[in-house]
Amino acid sequence: MNQVFELLRKFTIFNIIDIAIVSFVFYRVILLIRGTRAVQLLKGVFILLLAAGASSLFHLQALNWLLNRVLEIGLLAIPVVFQPELRRALEQLGRSNWINISMRWQGTKGIAHTVHELVAATQVFAKNRIGALIVLERSTGLNEYIETGIAIQGILSTELLINTFIPNTPLHDGAVVVRADRIVAASCYLPLSDRSDIAKELGTRHRAAVGVTEQSDALVIVVSEETGKVSIAENGELQRDLDEGTLSERLTKGLNEPQTNSLRWFGRKAGLD
Repeated sequence: MNQVFELLRKFTIFNIIDIAIVSFVFYRVILLIRGTRAVQLLKGVFILLLAAGASSLFHLQALNWLLNRVLEIGLLAIPVVFQPELRRALEQLGRSNWINISMRWQGTKGIAHTVHELVAATQVFAKNRIGALIVLERSTGLNEYIETGIAIQGILSTELLINTFIPNTPLHDGAVVVRADRIVAASCYLPLSDRSDIAKELGTRHRAAVGVTEQSDALVIVVSEETGKVSIAENGELQRDLDEGTLSERLTKGLNEPQTNSLRWFGRKAGLD
């Protein structure tokens, strides 16, 4: 008890701050890996640690030596195995408020025009059940995805969007990337999310929408070819079955707000509505 009281006597406000920061980091790491294959990998590492501890306790020298060597090799493999999660964390850290200078997407009138054209095209897609995937670039550059598609560099308009996604045309497969008031490229390939909590009925378009928003601050519109329902993806979260008014509000808000993510650098939305 004397040792306990001695430790409590030396406990300061800085110790509390230290514990709070470490707890916060662990909490954000758990949110980051939840719903990914990293959870199963961590379970495997935990089982190996328990086995190593048990082998040491019961003096199983050969088994303990083998498990320790496996754990040593595993530490070197962690950066490779967890590369997607580490990359996502560093990208979100780079987009935090205390590093970036807040910027707006474009002028208010320009945003109103862009939202009008996007919503009008989306309603045509939904009515005719034409699949569409439209990525709106914000502060994070999307050149690595733009380069996988076909350059357009055309002024954004409802007619151009509709013509691009008409089935069985050369540009309809893949995503369109919009930068400010221009369609930069079409038929672009996007990274697919590997999350296990995405609804099974959702296809490749929706996984691609979630995937690109996990790796950037892009805003993505998805129209289902099977149901005609409209969804929007942002920060790894997918909101489904939007009507015209809700879609317009979400786009206006998303394009007007400062393009930073505050201190959500290890954050991940829990649900996919």
